[in-house]
Amino acid sequence: MRLIIQLAVVAAIALAGSALANAVAWNPPLTLIIGVGTAAAALLGYTWAVRRTERRAPDELSRTGAVSALARGTLLGVGLFAAVILNIAFLGGYQVLGWGSPAGAVALFGFMAAAAVTEELLFRGILFRVVEQWAGTWTALVLTAVLFGMAHLFTPHSTLWGATAIAIEAGAMLAAAYAATRTLWVPIGLHFGWNYAASAVFGTEVSGNNTPDGLLRAVTNGPTALTGGDFGPEAGVHAVLFGAALTVVFLWLAHRRGRLVPRRGARSAPLTTLAP
Repeated sequence: MRLIIQLAVVAAIALAGSALANAVAWNPPLTLIIGVGTAAAALLGYTWAVRRTERRAPDELSRTGAVSALARGTLLGVGLFAAVILNIAFLGGYQVLGWGSPAGAVALFGFMAAAAVTEELLFRGILFRVVEQWAGTWTALVLTAVLFGMAHLFTPHSTLWGATAIAIEAGAMLAAAYAATRTLWVPIGLHFGWNYAASAVFGTEVSGNNTPDGLLRAVTNGPTALTGGDFGPEAGVHAVLFGAALTVVFLWLAHRRGRLVPRRGARSAPLTTLAP
């Protein structure tokens, strides 16, 4: 029941924010306000739902160290996508045509903030965390990665390979980031930094969503395996390789820090002793 209540609260806020954003038809100031407001409302809604259903304060959203964790995640996300796009450009698959739309970059800040917060709360804060308590870290990581990839099958330019790539490079990586740090601020920042760099900075498509122009007006060309085609660089081989490599690093950190949770039947200590 707690899973249903928490999912319902966050999903309702996400849908309401999306409806409002669609109603203003990509008005940059309003889109920014609605996006940031949706993100804030989702965080408050999640906190309320966890307190109500689990009778605890959500340590995974602790204010202590939140700013630094969010900043680290954001910088890592920006740097990771920059590395991907530089590799694509080096092979001739990315070209900047000129300046794009600063106003679009402003709107994308709100849009990507709402997407990063609501998706991380749903997939890592609720689904991964609850499944992990019963089935362990590995099962939770695989299951939520698959579900995260499947959720991207409903975008305008979705492909089976694009959804698979998202499951590997994002679904698994973001779950591993949470497992290693036991805070949602790092995966939220990582998710936001990646998406914002892809759209608002480098002007590329994000998950086949017909993303508006950001600061740069750019095109990708060449083999789909390199550029990701209409789905965007996330469906390219570089994104998958970089994301998979970072997943391994996060899982190594989680193991080193003793934060990998075993299956419930194999657990030798109460789950509460593994809390952050």
